[in-house]
Amino acid sequence: MREQTWHGPLASTKRRRGVLAAAAAVAVAVMTTGALAPPTASAATRPDTVQQGLNALVRDGQPAALATVQGPDGRTRTYTAGVGDLATGAQVPRDGQVRMGSNTKTFVAVVVLQLVGEGKIALDASVDTYLPGLVRGKGNDGRRITVRQLLQHTSGLPEYGGHISDDEIAHRYFEPRDLVDIALKEKAGFRPGTKWSYSNTNYVLAGLIVQKVTGRPLAEEIDRRVVRHLGLRHTYFPAPGDRTIREPHPKGYRVMPTGELREYTGIDPSAGWAAGQMISTDSDLNRFFTALLDGDLLPAAQLAQMRTTVPVGDTGAHYGLGLMSRKLSCGGVYWGHGGDIVGYETRGGATDEGYAANISVTSIPADISGTRRVEAVVDTALCRR
Repeated sequence: MREQTWHGPLASTKRRRGVLAAAAAVAVAVMTTGALAPPTASAATRPDTVQQGLNALVRDGQPAALATVQGPDGRTRTYTAGVGDLATGAQVPRDGQVRMGSNTKTFVAVVVLQLVGEGKIALDASVDTYLPGLVRGKGNDGRRITVRQLLQHTSGLPEYGGHISDDEIAHRYFEPRDLVDIALKEKAGFRPGTKWSYSNTNYVLAGLIVQKVTGRPLAEEIDRRVVRHLGLRHTYFPAPGDRTIREPHPKGYRVMPTGELREYTGIDPSAGWAAGQMISTDSDLNRFFTALLDGDLLPAAQLAQMRTTVPVGDTGAHYGLGLMSRKLSCGGVYWGHGGDIVGYETRGGATDEGYAANISVTSIPADISGTRRVEAVVDTALCRR
């Protein structure tokens, strides 16, 4: 868990420091091609800029990097670089599963907005309407916070992540209300609706609202309404106590203060829950964000609400209801989210024209510049048309 910039999954009070050279020393680059037609002779002789970007991430110290790029016709190209297991030197599995962290928030927001469309939740109703008395104390008041403000991170609610260490994430099971209790020990950050500040607490409460309204576990609602609806065969919400990743996957690592890379693949992701617990692949995330923008998951009115954004400081990014927009160097924007959880970072999204790209790496970068380099590969992938 680490400090949020604007779209990580679980926060911490400090960003990881140290070097990632151990991974680069043993890494080998691999690229696999998916269902795209073979390149022309001239294209085959040109360096592939996405592959070059992944190779650079490995040279910077990432143990492994994966990417899937999708065109408007649905054809995809998959890439890998580095090694999937530092102990054995095993190759990175093509389109392997990863912990997708805060991309989970977009899935949760979709479910909430579907319930809005069904008349079961009102965006401008208070949290207390659905969870009476739960949010109280130190300036935090569920009577004054709306569902919309939860989804858009304008609630002022404090973050719980800074009070949970990476070792606790790995080994301890948290109930969702445990996470809320941890957050509410802190003062509210600001009056609801007056500022933007990323807080995983918002989405834990959103998940609890889904459960209260539907009478069903959040994981079942996500599976029924989104995962099975879209046929996302490699995406799931791990069951309580499940520390595994079901399908072929690269191992995840944490950079220790010494610079050593320690494996953190088999963790208990319950500290993420509605804010960051899910597992997926780059290709499934591409399919999800493309379908979302195409209107396959939400009525037009709710999709428009989701895409109504506020600025994220001076980053140039904007945040809607569980969905972010970022500018592309070639013009226009792409819509997505991104996520970090100990062992993995993912970045990506889709454009309104039907292009999609998602990049995953197998450790959280040591500083924000490392994350920016991952985002730069997303930009490269979406601009190489």
